[in-house]
Amino acid sequence: MGAAAVVLALAVALVQATAHLATRAAESWPLLLLAGLAGAAVLAGLRVRDRLRRRADGERLARLRIALSELDTMGDQEFEYALRDLLVRDGWAARKVGGGGDQAADVIGVRPPLGRIVVQAKHTRVGGKVGSSVMYQVKGTAGPAHRADHAVVVTNGTFTRDAMAWGDRHGVRWVDRDRLHCWAHEGKALHELLGLPARRSRPPWRRTV
Repeated sequence: MGAAAVVLALAVALVQATAHLATRAAESWPLLLLAGLAGAAVLAGLRVRDRLRRRADGERLARLRIALSELDTMGDQEFEYALRDLLVRDGWAARKVGGGGDQAADVIGVRPPLGRIVVQAKHTRVGGKVGSSVMYQVKGTAGPAHRADHAVVVTNGTFTRDAMAWGDRHGVRWVDRDRLHCWAHEGKALHELLGLPARRSRPPWRRTV
């Protein structure tokens, strides 16, 4: 067989194969269409489910109220997660970061235009007191390590008088049992409770003396 005949035979075979594929596609296009529609419906359903779940989570957090008695029974980790949820309720994009090497930060949140907040959680027995050393640690890491605009120490107990006075002088805010009740149970937003300024106000650890 000559070269021309071989080329002609290949061309004929290619045309026949193409025609066969076209015929099969024409026969199966309804199935392909149905499969495509089913896939699109599944993806749309998943998106709707996720949207409804996010809405439900948002509505749940918007109604979040936690009594002091409930907070008292929590462990340290639960307490940190509860503070994160309360920040989210207040409109902060917050995450729990506490753990080994947390550098005095258990929860970090961001909310424009207020900026970045670092929360140190101190869960204690009822009547327990948080001392000044915690304030020193938070001030020492809030700016340099976490680039925070606001630093807050939260406890379900109380603070010593020296700790509160030192925090007030050096820009480390504190939430004791009474303030925690207003925040967690009564629903007052933390930034309103503490009067947090917008980010353009330089935190004390960034000011030059």
